[in-house]
Amino acid sequence: MGRRPGRARNFQRRRNRKRNRQDKTKRIRAGRRPTHGCGSDRFGFCAALAALLPAAKLQQACSPRRSLRGRPPELARTTLIPALLFHVMNAAGTLAEHLLLLTGRDYADSTLSGRRAVLPWELFQRLLRFALRPLAQRRKHPDAFWRKWRLVAIDGVRWSLTNTPQNERARPKTKTRRGRAAFAKLESSVLLELGLHNPLAAAIARNGESEWVLSRSLLAHLAKGCLLLADRLYGCAAFVALLLDRCLAVGSHFLVRVRGNIKVKVIQRYRDGSALVEVPVYKKGTRTIERWIRLREIRRSVQRKGFRTYELRLWTSLLDPQEASAAELAPLYAKRWEHELYYRNIKLALRKTDLLQSHTPETAAQEVAAIVICSAILAQERARAAAGMKPVLRISFVKTLELMRPLWLVLAVGADLLSERQQHQLVERFLQMLRRMVTAKRRSRSCKRAVRQPIKGWPRLLEPDSHEGPLIFRTLPIPSL
Repeated sequence: MGRRPGRARNFQRRRNRKRNRQDKTKRIRAGRRPTHGCGSDRFGFCAALAALLPAAKLQQACSPRRSLRGRPPELARTTLIPALLFHVMNAAGTLAEHLLLLTGRDYADSTLSGRRAVLPWELFQRLLRFALRPLAQRRKHPDAFWRKWRLVAIDGVRWSLTNTPQNERARPKTKTRRGRAAFAKLESSVLLELGLHNPLAAAIARNGESEWVLSRSLLAHLAKGCLLLADRLYGCAAFVALLLDRCLAVGSHFLVRVRGNIKVKVIQRYRDGSALVEVPVYKKGTRTIERWIRLREIRRSVQRKGFRTYELRLWTSLLDPQEASAAELAPLYAKRWEHELYYRNIKLALRKTDLLQSHTPETAAQEVAAIVICSAILAQERARAAAGMKPVLRISFVKTLELMRPLWLVLAVGADLLSERQQHQLVERFLQMLRRMVTAKRRSRSCKRAVRQPIKGWPRLLEPDSHEGPLIFRTLPIPSL
């Protein structure tokens, strides 16, 4: 007996539906053909992103660990990620508008929000690992080095979260004297290349980790030939012991400010005022000494006109005073302040505030990761604009952002209207303008400040006549156990 006509028709329908699905899948995949998902933009933001994160690396980071079954997504990750970074870089506009500028594809805001919400955190971890790397070169950027070591620093920052039910459940607000804090906080820590304000690694607290815990995870990214600077938060024996082990393993050194209540055992005193000391490392939560570490301690009193005199206590792994004297290391610690300036730039210039726009903790962590990558792109553009002519940090971060934003918008919109030569000339003209916008040195404030109508019982002059002047370091004795 042959097949019934009804069964034959049903079989033909199923086969046609299968062919239609296969053809639609091919069309979707063909629509995702651009590697960066940026269309024909070859000199704008997509070019800057490709210089930092090549197309192969982006494809590798965005590719899922497991094979996806069924229908592939209409919006690929290689298209969404550049649009998200472009959205973070620009203060005005929505993610859908910026995606339309880069790719010419129009999506609803709800579609993009849903697609972004399901992005795994492992994707952003891979992006940070592939995109963040050292940029300073010894010949072009001598200010980024001290002697033969690359100057790096480690520090953390807190971001304010938007008041949404999801954020408040995941990040309870801390208690203050006046009740609850206004916003919940999200911790993050960055390992920074000081000479270019270029991030080398970043850790974000997705599960409520502290800054100290985040910084411990960043020690694995400390490379060979670096000199790490850190403030008093990391000046405890437990963290310094971990840092010392990492430096001995990779061939780097550190200079850390220490808390004043830590006692040490002096082994040898040097002529420059420093001393070779042994520091006890206790087991966590006990008074049992686990090990002793050998370091070099420097104590100086710092005096500046118009400010209070304070004590500076430093630990370093540079044990030879002839290789690095105390008179050189004490002023070198002031370079760590560049990390604070980096946070000021990305908060006030890039975001206009420390308040994140994301409504969930997962997307907030994604936003912080995108901000760090965008700061690396701006560091790259500042180094490109300097071109070995001026110190990179003399080129204003704010002016770089103010010039690059309209340039990238023009190139994204007019990529099909301008020739490659016209786009290249436009970029070079903007770079020439940026080279002229160099921050001037701070002028001396020598005028006397007085109150026009002084308060009764107070002297007329409340401040000294000037705050300018060099730092004066004086050697302090180092007591022993």
